[in-house]
Amino acid sequence: MQQLILTILFIVMISACSSEKEERVEPTPEKPVDTVQTVAGCKGCHAMQLDATHDFECTTCHSGTDNLTDKTGSHQGLISQPAHPDNMMKSCGQCHRDTVLNVSHSLHFTVKNEVNMVRKAFGAQDDLASLTDIPPAEFPVTLTQLADDVLRRRCLRCHPYTSGDRYPDVNRGTGCASCHLQFYKAKLISHSFLKKPTDTQCLQCHYDNHVGADYYGRYDHDMNDEYRTPYTTSNEYFRPYGIEFHQLAGDVHQEKGMVCVDCHFAAQLMRDEGNKPTCAGCHQETRLQTALPANVTFTDDRYVLQSENNNALHPIPLMKDPAHETFGRDVGCQVCHAQWAFNDNETHLLRSDLEEYEDFQRLTVQGSSEIEKLLLNNLDFDAEELPHGMTDKITGRFSPGVWYKGFTTRRWETVTLGRDSSGTIQVMRPMLDLSLSWIDEDENVRYDSIHSKARDKGLLPYTPHTTGKAGIFYRERIENFLNTEKNKQQ
Repeated sequence: MQQLILTILFIVMISACSSEKEERVEPTPEKPVDTVQTVAGCKGCHAMQLDATHDFECTTCHSGTDNLTDKTGSHQGLISQPAHPDNMMKSCGQCHRDTVLNVSHSLHFTVKNEVNMVRKAFGAQDDLASLTDIPPAEFPVTLTQLADDVLRRRCLRCHPYTSGDRYPDVNRGTGCASCHLQFYKAKLISHSFLKKPTDTQCLQCHYDNHVGADYYGRYDHDMNDEYRTPYTTSNEYFRPYGIEFHQLAGDVHQEKGMVCVDCHFAAQLMRDEGNKPTCAGCHQETRLQTALPANVTFTDDRYVLQSENNNALHPIPLMKDPAHETFGRDVGCQVCHAQWAFNDNETHLLRSDLEEYEDFQRLTVQGSSEIEKLLLNNLDFDAEELPHGMTDKITGRFSPGVWYKGFTTRRWETVTLGRDSSGTIQVMRPMLDLSLSWIDEDENVRYDSIHSKARDKGLLPYTPHTTGKAGIFYRERIENFLNTEKNKQQ
């Protein structure tokens, strides 16, 4: 009997391993027609589907000539990426001039808050207006220049000037197409423009342990092969976002079917106008009585939100618990309602100009397809060696040196608390807990684990999108913080 049980268990384990590769139905991209062109014009070669609003000649956006059967002539003067920031005013701006002007200066587009925050943590004095103003620093002389190099070549893969990383679910369009067209595996799925982006478009940038991934309960695995379960066998495990992730509890709003743009409206994302969404803006009756969000109505004695997801209706629960009166003025909502939070403690960034890769055999997965390709290729002695370097994510220019990344610890279970600039207790994240190192091609250590100048171990307030019921331990979470704070003051 015991032998039979062991045999059954063995069969089950083998079955699980053989089916470990995730099943996925891949989108079908538009393809050129595979026949000799007999019909003049773009659509004689390119099968495409346009939405009603944009059903006009291809040359309106792409330039070129639309009445020829000759490819060379048709493509003369062609703009392959009309929605790219360099081209979007000429193309998209023909109909959406004000929108293009506004979005090109928005925080979502310039990423200036994140850029300036990191640069100042490493000694910069002045603010930049946009990521494109970061000075190139191929051979840094100062610590700020080293930070500029890591920003341009390692960090800034998610912005409108680049098509993202080369993983299936994060490779996308540029400029306006970043959010309003659908891509998969570097292929355009459809020319049908999205009036409002879906969560699929949002997650093309908001992955990799950034807010957005947590909305779906995703937390990246450690990079080391030994900790990236489920283990791979003969097949490469499917990694649509670059690295496997733990599936934790998702946000209650996501589980109910709400999507990102139900809270994050175009005015905020594209024009930096209006207030950022808050929990109280939807769940506190006094706020609702003062100003209803655009997608909320008062019907049958209750407030209802209409979602962009199939126009589904969601009754809004109001803040009734006495705890909101007790703590509401001094404690942020997620202090009690966050189920978990991102805590990547001390992010180590090493620029290595050495063409030595053995130390990274177990760390080929770096969350960067560029580095992964380099390591896998150059660790293969039978492969022709690739040049040791990375591209500038703004200009596309290649330069020597590779930026590797690692962490002291990666955790989610402890929700760290602190006070924001107004003194309110909030959930904190070690976003500026960064250290930079650089070893040059002559094995000289130029910088050795230089930590950022950010205060409080780089902790900054943030809003984890892991909302759930407060549970029975929310008071303990607050009291533990207050006791710790009191002990530090003694």
